[in-house]
Amino acid sequence: GDNRGGTKHQQQLRDAEESQHQQLPEKPKKEPPSEVTTTDEASDDMLAELPPSSSAAAAAAVGATTVATSRHQLMNPSTVAAAAAAVAATLRCTVTQRLPVIVTPFAQVLHTLRSVYDSVKTLTGADNAQNHKGDSAGRSTGCAAAANDADDEDYAVLAEKTLKDLEWCLEQLETVQTHRSVADMASSKFKKLLNIELERMSGGPRGANASTANQIENYIKSTFLEKDEDEEGRVAADSAAAAAAAAAAAAAAAAVAESSSQQAQQLQQPQGPRSPKEANGAQATMTRALRSPSLSEAPIPPRLGVETPHADELSVLFNESLDKWGIDIFRVDQLSNQHPLVTVVFSIFEKRDFLSKFRIHPSTLVNYFTGIEEHYKKDNPYHNAPFTRPTTHVLLNAASLVNVFSDLEILASIFACAIHDVNHPGVTNQFLINTENELAIMYNDMSVLENHHCAVAFKLLQEPNCNILKHLDDSQRKQLRKMVIDMVLATDMSKHMSLLADLKTMVETKKVAGGCLLKLDNYSEKMQIMQNMVHCADLSNPAKPLPLSTQWVTRVMEEFFNQGDREKALGLPVSPMCCRETANIEKVSFIDFIVHPLWEAWTELVHPDAEHILSTLEQNRDHYSELSATREAEEQQQQQQQQQQKQQA
Repeated sequence: GDNRGGTKHQQQLRDAEESQHQQLPEKPKKEPPSEVTTTDEASDDMLAELPPSSSAAAAAAVGATTVATSRHQLMNPSTVAAAAAAVAATLRCTVTQRLPVIVTPFAQVLHTLRSVYDSVKTLTGADNAQNHKGDSAGRSTGCAAAANDADDEDYAVLAEKTLKDLEWCLEQLETVQTHRSVADMASSKFKKLLNIELERMSGGPRGANASTANQIENYIKSTFLEKDEDEEGRVAADSAAAAAAAAAAAAAAAAVAESSSQQAQQLQQPQGPRSPKEANGAQATMTRALRSPSLSEAPIPPRLGVETPHADELSVLFNESLDKWGIDIFRVDQLSNQHPLVTVVFSIFEKRDFLSKFRIHPSTLVNYFTGIEEHYKKDNPYHNAPFTRPTTHVLLNAASLVNVFSDLEILASIFACAIHDVNHPGVTNQFLINTENELAIMYNDMSVLENHHCAVAFKLLQEPNCNILKHLDDSQRKQLRKMVIDMVLATDMSKHMSLLADLKTMVETKKVAGGCLLKLDNYSEKMQIMQNMVHCADLSNPAKPLPLSTQWVTRVMEEFFNQGDREKALGLPVSPMCCRETANIEKVSFIDFIVHPLWEAWTELVHPDAEHILSTLEQNRDHYSELSATREAEEQQQQQQQQQQKQQA
């Protein structure tokens, strides 16, 4: 019975279509253009470039009219044909009138969606209700009327739901500022949700005391959220950043010329509170050790790039763990005679055959990354040479990323990860800005350290026997430089929400569109993935095996405390989480609000390749949560004992 009914329905639709062609009126004459519409040069060819609202609406109108009339007419072909002909005639008149020429894709989408909305209103009988910006009661009345006419409650419910969904979409799209990325919508939403959660945590009981909650809130807001600016300010900032990047090489060259004695004097711990300008001095600086190392090109580099008595053991470790998540980089540091960066990069380049593909001499590779390693400040507890873990190399091994990136793009990613914190002074961008450091002045307070890292890395390529890119052609060099700069600048933690929004928007958009998540067709999409990959690597420590994760937590907090000590000595306000006496290391909130959302989005992108990473992160989170609960219980017990002692006294 269903099959026969389906065949009969198809025949009725064909009859309706034939009847429509017979009854369509002649094409009306064009009228003079009005103030609302545009020119009438829109020929059939031009209309083909417009949104398919007219043709699609005609087809939709015929189908919808067939459904509507069939409710009481039992699919009478003549009734359906007459209704379809009337709708089609109206739409055809609309098409032949002067239409606005819409050429931008976003406006085309909005125009098409509005046309669909108006058509649904007409076909459901809601056209007499308030427009789509009116209240929901008006829409419900219109839909209810349609239900009474059709005597079908399900139809009314579906029609009302469709209208509400379309209205919501229109309201969202109409309020988008077209000079910003659509992903900014997601970024703004994430920021609002995060602010709500942080305020809830600070205002209500959450286990941690109010002081700890406030510290966490201030730290996350000051570190991972960009400051709100109007668009003019943002455009000016982008222009200034571009100008600063152009001056980076010259600035780095000037820093190279500094003498060791000047650097030592500039970096010595300030004695007593002084003003920021006095603390920074004439040269004011954190440029540290931007000297030109003595580099010589040996004809044959040592095994694994460095001389070490533990070469065999190190080789075994790399064979077993270099391609796996959570290699013990501290063990690598010990076995490589404190040259973890050189050995890791050398091994990765060999494994990926970069030495052959890009004609890089092994000794040149060793020379360059020895120079990079020497420019890492080894007494930084956190931002030191072992900090440059081979995380990006592991992420690139995901099966879902195979054949997604070219060899040059992979080289750029590995290069960016290796140099993205070179010459890091162990303090934050905000510290440099607050102390009026010369780097902050040079880069106009925008991504100060990230710009500096790029400048140092590319300046070192100009040192003798260090240019590992010399056999790339001009186009390849320019492309690699652009990619590296884009990735390193994205490691500015204040860009976290924007990166997360871009990634989440890309994943969800491709899912909704039914496309392959990792079919990246242009530079922008590839760069979004590469930036988030390096950003994930930068925030990977909480997702490492617990022994490594806890060690990194200890190191990063010590570096924070060192900055807090300097801020106190300079008479500056101490940054959130940087005071030794009051800071409370709360890892759970950091994972919940920052790390987990990022890794969750990345796991969704490369599913199922990163599931084990997300699982490790969640296990670590549970461990820290248990420790926090135990600590809070002990503190409460101590407080109760103290109160009892006071009462007894």
